[in-house]
Order: sequence, then structure tokens, then C-alpha cells
Amino acid sequence: MMVKNNLFYLLLFFPLVLGAQPTFLAGEDPKPAGQTWMSVPELSDEFKGRNIDHTKWQIEPIGNDFSWIGRPPGLFQAKNIRQKGGKLTVEVGVLDEPTIMNGDTFLYYGGIVRSWNPGTHGLYYEARIKANHTEMSTTFWLMSKYDCEQKQELDILECVGAVSPLKADWVKNWDQIFHSNAIHRKTECNPEPTQIQAQMTPETKNWERYYVYGCWWKSPDELRFYLDGKYVYSIKPSIGFNMPAYLHMAIETYDWNPVPADGGVLARMNKKGRTTSYDWIRTWRLEE
Repeated sequence: MMVKNNLFYLLLFFPLVLGAQPTFLAGEDPKPAGQTWMSVPELSDEFKGRNIDHTKWQIEPIGNDFSWIGRPPGLFQAKNIRQKGGKLTVEVGVLDEPTIMNGDTFLYYGGIVRSWNPGTHGLYYEARIKANHTEMSTTFWLMSKYDCEQKQELDILECVGAVSPLKADWVKNWDQIFHSNAIHRKTECNPEPTQIQAQMTPETKNWERYYVYGCWWKSPDELRFYLDGKYVYSIKPSIGFNMPAYLHMAIETYDWNPVPADGGVLARMNKKGRTTSYDWIRTWRLEE
């Protein structure tokens, strides 16, 4: 009995060590014949143990050439990010009092997690995520560092937990969506940004259960997206996506889905509903 229990915990806590593969349903694995998916440890984490691995993840908003502290009125704070119970969690809520930073007024709090190490094309990225149940976002994406000619953003998942009554006209069921983007961002050298997007409707709201969101950044010109191991759509970026890019998990406010003046769902929701949970993040590369 003790041997069985030990094996159970070994499988639970160290699946990558035992040769686990990406979450593909039967017949969905796109790997070429003769190749195998191999884990990329520096961009993967099972979030076991009590402490965040700070050699992998940056939780302070400013650092590693990034300086974004949040889109007002939502402020990123490292103290809202925790690792507990085998999950990486980001709590959102209403600040005790308005906070002014860089001339902007912040009313709500969230958080951002970034990888210290970059990924690139050829890798498969996946995460098992349960969204918070508020007007704020849940996301999983990659972005390159600033380059005037090409600043690239690959959004694997972008959603919200509650659609605001003040939403923009184009916002529909963003609390039940798998939405992805390939964005050539605006810079001084690129005054006209381009955004190529795709989306589909999962079977439940994003906050009702965990989903596995995946993207094979197959090449600079092809992004293939998967939900719970099933291929759902592809995006061809407007330019070749070939720059090293860092994983991001940003829980933020959107001006197109604003929190109402009374705090909306965000102010009424309990802590569990105000928390985005990442069960794991796994990254893979193909090898012969």
C-alpha cells in the first residue's frame, strides 16, 4: 500500500520527469513522424511546493526591461500573486483607497507574472487555467522586448470573468471565449499596428472550470491553437513572428470592459471568485 501511495505522489508531483507529453487528444498531436516532444524546464512549472520559483518567474511589474504596472484603473501588485495547493494564483480586488502612480489613478488591484527566460517559434506552449469571475481579465501570452521595427505579441488566451454593463458594443460573450491574437504592436517605427485574431466558444464560462489552452508556435508564419488538446484554429501573423518572446500572465482591467463605478462584480465577489488559478504551465520542443 505504501508503494502505491508513493507512486501516486510521484506521478502527481513530477509528471514531466516521467516523460509526460503535451495534452493532445487522440489523433490531434501535430508532431512530425520520427520526432518527440521534450520538456523545456525553464518555461514549465507544476507549481508544487510553497514558494514561487523566482528563477523562472518575475512577479514584480518592473524588471527585465519591462515597466508596465497595469492599465488604469487596475494596478499590478506582486503581493497578490501566490503559490499554494499546487496552483499559481493571482487575486484581484478593490484597493483600500485610490492610488496615484505615474499620474494615473488606480482603484483596483491585480497582478502580472512574466518568465525570466524567452521562448521562440518551434515550441508548444500550454497552461491549465481557471479564470477569475470578475470584470478583470485572465490571460496567457508571449511578448517580445521593445524593438522599434518589430514588437510582437502572441496572445494564446485573453478573456474576462464577467461582462460589464458598460462594455464596448463589440464585446459579446467574453466570459465564455477562447480568444487569441497575433499583434504587430505600435512603435515609433510602426505607427499602424496590425492585429490578426481568432476565437471560439468553449462549453462553459471560462471561470466555471479549468481549461487547457495551448499554442504551437509552429513557425514565424503559422500559429496553431488547441483547447483541451483539440485543434481549434490557426493564425497567420501579419509579419513573421521570429523574435524571442516572454511568457506573460496578466490579470488586468480593460477600458472596453470597465468595472462600474460601484465596483461591480469585482466588489461583490468572494475571494475564490476573484482569483485566477494556473494549475500548471508546460512548454515543449521537438527533437529527433
